[in-house]
Amino acid sequence: MSDVAISKPSKLKIYLVFTKFRLSFLVILSALSGYLFAGGTSLLEIFHLMVGGTLVTAASNGANQIWERELDVIMHRTKNRPLPQGWMTLKEAYFVCTFSLVVGTVLLYLINWQSAGLGLLAFISYVFIYTPMKRVSPWAVFVGAFPGAIPPFLGAIAATDKFGFLPGILFFVQFTWQFPHFWAIAWVLYDDYKSAGFSLLPSKEGKSKQSAFQIMVYSLALIPFSLVPWLLGWTGNITLVVASALGIGFFVYAYRLFMSCETSDARKLMFASFVYLPIIQFVYVFDKNSDVINELMK
Repeated sequence: MSDVAISKPSKLKIYLVFTKFRLSFLVILSALSGYLFAGGTSLLEIFHLMVGGTLVTAASNGANQIWERELDVIMHRTKNRPLPQGWMTLKEAYFVCTFSLVVGTVLLYLINWQSAGLGLLAFISYVFIYTPMKRVSPWAVFVGAFPGAIPPFLGAIAATDKFGFLPGILFFVQFTWQFPHFWAIAWVLYDDYKSAGFSLLPSKEGKSKQSAFQIMVYSLALIPFSLVPWLLGWTGNITLVVASALGIGFFVYAYRLFMSCETSDARKLMFASFVYLPIIQFVYVFDKNSDVINELMK
C-alpha cells in the first residue's frame, strides 16, 4: 500500500487505469497503421478494428494485473493500481476482463475470423505464457515480443483477409523493435522489477555492458529491417530518408547507453522508442499511399 493516503478516483478512471487505456490506444494505432498500409479503406472495419482491438488489449492488461496483484503491492510503480488499493474487487476485475475480451473478439470477428483468432492468440500468449514467465527467465521478453508484435500483423490481415508476406514484414519490424524498447524499460525499472522477482534484462548481471550491448545490437538491426518495405518497392524514398534518420537516431541513444550504462540514458532510449514506432509505421502508410493522398488534396 502507499505510504500516503490516496483518494479514490472515479469509477471510469479506475477502469481506465486497470485496463491501461493509454497503452491500449497506442497498441491499436499500430494495428490501424497495418490496416491502412495493406490497403484497407472500410470505415466500418476501422471502427471494429479500433474498438475491438482496444477491448482485447484492455482485457490482456487487466488480466495481467489480476495475475500480478500480490506483486503489484511490492513495486513502487504499481502499488497504487486499483486492485492493490482495493478500489476494485477481484470479481469486478474478472468481469471487466471477460466482458472486454468477449466483446472485443466479436468485433474483430465481424472483420474476419483471422483477426479474431489473432486477438485471442495475443491475449492467451500475453496472459498465460509471458506474464508468469517474467519471474522465471529473461526469455520472457522474447516470448512477450510475439503478442507485442501482433497489432500491425492483425491490422494488415484485417484488410487482406489472408496471411501473407506483407503482414509478416510488418510483424517482423515491430518484433525487432520490442527488444530495445522493453529492455530500456526494464533497465529504468530494474530495482522495482527486482523487488518483485522479475529478471528481464538480457544479461544475468542486470544493468551491465552485456545487457547494453544487446540493446545496441537490436537497435542497429532496426535500421536495415525498417528499410525492407522500401527495398521491396512498397514505399518510396520518403521511407528511405525518414526510416534511416529515425534508425540512426535511435541507435545513437542505444550507443550512449552502452557507453555510459546510466539509467538516465536508458530513460532517453525508452522515450525514443515510444516516438520511433508510430512515426515509422505511419510514414510507411503515407509513403505507400502518397499518390492517392496527393490526388485527394487536388
